[in-house]
Amino acid sequence: MNTEGIKIVCQNRKARHEYHIENTVEAGLVLLGPEVKSLRESRASLSDGYVGFRHGEAWLYNVHISPYPYAADSVRLDPTRARKLLLNRREIRKLMGKIQERGYALIPLRIYFKDGKAKVELALGKGKKLYDKRETMRRRTLEREFQKDYKIR
Repeated sequence: MNTEGIKIVCQNRKARHEYHIENTVEAGLVLLGPEVKSLRESRASLSDGYVGFRHGEAWLYNVHISPYPYAADSVRLDPTRARKLLLNRREIRKLMGKIQERGYALIPLRIYFKDGKAKVELALGKGKKLYDKRETMRRRTLEREFQKDYKIR
């Protein structure tokens, strides 16, 4: 992915630990003014976020975007409200088919600004079992030790 003109707002670091990521998709976000201003100040959290489908549309749930403190009192929004995702119909159908398979989930990896527009990177992943997580940690530890030994010689 081209990193020029991209400002990362927040990342879901746990996602790669909890899921086997198969592929990623970029989607636009439908936001209101105060939410955009909060995102520009990096006031968001993806920790419990997930994507669901309703009436043939993709929606982002449980993503916390803190209220913008300087917004008008009449524009107070729920920080964890559902937000519509902008995807092509073909992409939505493909993702819906994959999610209906057993064990797959569509989770947000990061929110960022690309050319001034808010985007979310979604990952299609399958949940890891406890022994998979242990295997990943063991492999990472072995790699680290190998790198230390290699640097010394």
